[in-house]
Amino acid sequence: MAMTVAEIAALKQSLQAGFSAIEVEVQGEKAASLGHHGRQVEKAMAALRAFDAGKGSAEERLKLVKAGAREVWSYFVQRELCGVRDHREAIRIYGIPNEVLVRLGAMER
Repeated sequence: MAMTVAEIAALKQSLQAGFSAIEVEVQGEKAASLGHHGRQVEKAMAALRAFDAGKGSAEERLKLVKAGAREVWSYFVQRELCGVRDHREAIRIYGIPNEVLVRLGAMER
């Protein structure tokens, strides 16, 4: 059964519209995930700053630094999935200290 040029064009348009809807959904999920991870970084950096304003043990602080590094790493991965490769502005905005940055990607048992 042969298809006419008009039928092929209509099928092509229909398929493209379907992919567009899926692409829109994927982009929305990426944006939602990026927002979630950004909020997690905000919380982790706020916890570290609050700790530094008070008193506590070096062990407690190290736990916060490690937790912060995990959150920042997750956020950076999500940014890269969204096509954003330069993290300098995010580092500035969130006030991510160097001691957190040097731990990115480090895995502990």
